[in-house]
Amino acid sequence: MTMGNYKEQLRNIRALIFDYDGVLSDGTVLLLANGDHVRTGYVKDGYAIQLAIKKGFKVAVISGGYSEAMATRCHILGVKDAFLGVKDKLLVFDKYLSDNKLNASEVLFMGDDIPDYQVMKQSGMAVCPADAAEEIKSVSVYISQFGGGKGCVRDIIEQVLKVQGLWMDQDAFTW
Repeated sequence: MTMGNYKEQLRNIRALIFDYDGVLSDGTVLLLANGDHVRTGYVKDGYAIQLAIKKGFKVAVISGGYSEAMATRCHILGVKDAFLGVKDKLLVFDKYLSDNKLNASEVLFMGDDIPDYQVMKQSGMAVCPADAAEEIKSVSVYISQFGGGKGCVRDIIEQVLKVQGLWMDQDAFTW
């Protein structure tokens, strides 16, 4: 499927799964003296995630990274399925689909780097931020104009909601 006709696939999406580092954050990690890792997030991405959940989409995060702050952000946004510190993303992805009775064709996955490659090949719709690795871009049906942690999540969620007629209704005006 070429990038020109990917929007047809958006009609069938029921679940949105995101990597964290490089997708929900820009990939920069500030290392604190106590060993904690600090990441930045983009407020508009967060808004779109909570709206998608409100609209009934399943939203999950599968990330090799882990911090309490990542878990807290997912919780605040309403993401109940945050799989952090994951070594084998494909194993977690397959179990998530099985547990939630989802077909891969109903699942959009946004990743940015090599550990996301296998999951993206298995998902119904692989998408990525503008600054993803070339190998990831090569398996993506859509490459956002926005980078990781800079609006790529908002971009794809907004497109899904618009195509499905779920954008800019009464739910849009509250968190």
